[in-house]
Amino acid sequence: MTVSETRPAADEAPLRVAVIVGSVREGRQGPAVADWFLRTAEGHGLDLDVIDVAEVDLPLVMPGWGGSASPEAAAALARVSPRVERADAFVIVTPEYNHSFPAALKNFIDWHHPQWQAKPVGFVSYGGLGGGLRAVEQLRLVFAELHATTVRDSVSLHGPWSGLGQDGEPLDATVCAGAAKGMLGQLAWWGRALRTARAEHPYQG
Repeated sequence: MTVSETRPAADEAPLRVAVIVGSVREGRQGPAVADWFLRTAEGHGLDLDVIDVAEVDLPLVMPGWGGSASPEAAAALARVSPRVERADAFVIVTPEYNHSFPAALKNFIDWHHPQWQAKPVGFVSYGGLGGGLRAVEQLRLVFAELHATTVRDSVSLHGPWSGLGQDGEPLDATVCAGAAKGMLGQLAWWGRALRTARAEHPYQG
């Protein structure tokens, strides 16, 4: 039996994608944007798991090097970290605050490290004329430091042209759906390629 004949089962398994909602602000649009993305991602053969940062009670104070997390932080991590670890890929849903991304999202990212390594990250951003693109560009730098691979294409909802309407769908649905399809295609390719690579050669970050 050749190597290629032993791979199909793993390659064809649904790609496990954690969709991380990064805003915790009152009146936020993050959950609505995530819901639209989940509907758009249906039929792509993905196993989607939504992690809402607003529901993860992680403190801002972190232990020093070699220290232990507080009991409260340890309990929160015990609930969410295995889900981050299981994921083959990630989609970050983020607004743009003051030309950057939310502090709560950065805090969630910083509480994890090996869970991001050698996995692809895609982005769905929203907010204002820029559609959250400046937040995405800064997040690319963060994930590069964490040994993750960000995919080139992203999805951005620009108000007032392509933000969400009252029905929960983008005002420019065709453009947004096309952008989501492109990003998901890249995410799936990198997700499967890196999943195979991690299985054959565990990543040494």
